[in-house]
Amino acid sequence: MIGRTGAEQRPEVQRALLRVRASENACNLRDVDAIVMDNSIDCQWRLRSEYLWGREQIRAHLTRMWRGQVECRTVSELWAAQDDHVAIRFVHEFKDDSRTWFRAHGAETWELNASGQIRRRFTSVNEHIIPEHERMLRWPLGVRPDDHPAVSELGL
Repeated sequence: MIGRTGAEQRPEVQRALLRVRASENACNLRDVDAIVMDNSIDCQWRLRSEYLWGREQIRAHLTRMWRGQVECRTVSELWAAQDDHVAIRFVHEFKDDSRTWFRAHGAETWELNASGQIRRRFTSVNEHIIPEHERMLRWPLGVRPDDHPAVSELGL
């Protein structure tokens, strides 16, 4: 949603835009190593009611989560960026092992350390069942194509 005020010209916003897209790409590629290494060794995550401390807990969480999700696709959008804080919105669609489709809507805030790694990450997300014909994220598995609509453009 950054694009409305010209704020996207600020250097920290440009860095945040690249960072959010890289994070989205890592999720769509299920690149656990890239996600883990984007976080500091002593990072803290809160995801719903779950608290994760450090890279190994993040690795275990992602491995467990993706074991139960197939056909995952994520679109992330920079919402705000200032200094060492980044806020994003995201939509994630996946099918579980019973072949039921879900759409998750969420928001995250990241606090970065001096090296630019995520030091703290807070995620709020709600998911609901959707019929297959209501899916909106339909590109072939992998990185989202550049011409695919973003979260705001999808009206979500």
